[in-house]
Order: sequence, then C-alpha cells, then structure tokens
Amino acid sequence: MDKIIRVVAIDDNEAVLRSVKTYFRSNENVKVVAVFNNGKEGLNYLLSNQNEYDLILIDILLSQIDGIKILEDLKYNKIDKKIIVLSSFKDDYSIRKIQTLNASYYMLKPIDLSILESRMLGLFEQDREYKLNNISVEVEVSSLLHDLGIPSHVRGYSYIREGIMLLYKSTEEINFITKDIYPVIAEKYDTTSTRVERAIRHAIEISCMRGDIKLMEDLFGNSIDFDRSRPTNSEFLTTIADKFKLNKKELVG
Repeated sequence: MDKIIRVVAIDDNEAVLRSVKTYFRSNENVKVVAVFNNGKEGLNYLLSNQNEYDLILIDILLSQIDGIKILEDLKYNKIDKKIIVLSSFKDDYSIRKIQTLNASYYMLKPIDLSILESRMLGLFEQDREYKLNNISVEVEVSSLLHDLGIPSHVRGYSYIREGIMLLYKSTEEINFITKDIYPVIAEKYDTTSTRVERAIRHAIEISCMRGDIKLMEDLFGNSIDFDRSRPTNSEFLTTIADKFKLNKKELVG
C-alpha cells in the first residue's frame, strides 16, 4: 500500500470496537484513528474531521442516531469516503438502502477480521488502479489531440480533453448527449456552455486544417474529407471516447 488506511469505527458493541482496535494495533496498512459507541458522537466526528480518515466501519443499529441516518448526512454533505457497513441481521430494506448511500460492503456479524482486512485493502487497491488507469488514458488522449493538430494553448483543447474524459468515465452508452456535458465543462473552467461549444468547434476546425489526415480518416472516415462535412462536436468527442472505451474492453477481455 502507498499509504496507511485511516479508519473510524462506529458500533454500539464495545466488544466489537475492542476487537477492531486490537487486531489493527500493529498493522502496517491500517490504523484505527477513532472509535465511537453511539451514532451522535460518531457523526459529529465524521463531519468535523473529514481530512483525518479514509474509511468508515459502521453498524446500522446505533444509539441516538442510527447508521443509515449517518450515511444520509454524509451523502448530503458530499463527504466521499469508503464505507463498510456491519450488521447483526440481514434485512433486505437496509441492504437496498445502503446501496444508495455509497457503501461498498455490507458484512454480517460476527465478523472475521482477516476477511474485513482483505475487503478494506481491496477497496483501496481498486481505487488506486482506477486512478492510474484514468491518468494513463488522459495522457493518451492528450497525445492523440496533439497528433490531430490541436495545440494545447487553444482553449478548445482543454475543453475537448475534459469532454472526452467525461464520456470515457461515464457508465452511460456512448451516445450520451454531448450537449449535456457542456455545463459540466463550463463550471470547471468558469465560463459558459455556449463558449465551450464554440471553442470546441474552433479547435476541431484547426484540427481539420493542421492534423494528420490519415489519422483523421482512420478515426472519422470520410467525414474529415475537405470535400465533405467535418465531424460535429458530438461526433468528434464520442468517436475518440469510444475508441478508448473499446481499447479498455479489449484489455479486460
């Protein structure tokens, strides 16, 4: 692991808290930074110390404030942390509910702490691999845009790269309406959707004049031919995003 996973445990069973603290006391990868035996104190800590922990172990049944209420408050306050829910009973409603509240696992008590440790480490390894993959793809996208003749100082370059990455990361189908991402890009770069659309169009025009024609034909077919219409913003973004999505599927498959 690149860093120690800092854990907060909230459970009304003191024996569970003691077991968790004892098990991870000398662990090289996990550090229990705080434990609470009631929901109110636990929630206050989570809201006030967002930078002090990475993962939450939490029971559903707690005194003063229950676990689901805590997860709802975290989601409302946009606190994005790894969450493992611990429970002594299997309740379909609770399981469905916590799935909407960003929990990664629902584990039944009694808990095998070695399995819990494995789940915790796995969560952060998956997260690390996901980030590394996206960084690698972003580098490849930047390289492709340069090959397509779009200079990095042109405003539309950044907007196009951002748009491609948004489409690449999206779980929606690739025909995701491109105009819906303009407001997202505009907010990030403190501009308007109209300016984003125009800047992307201008960058594509530069690409058609300066880019590698063979590469353009390979990507866009006849739509890049000077005697034919140039690709629309939507065609340009979705075609490139689709290329990287397909590459990812081939690597996984």
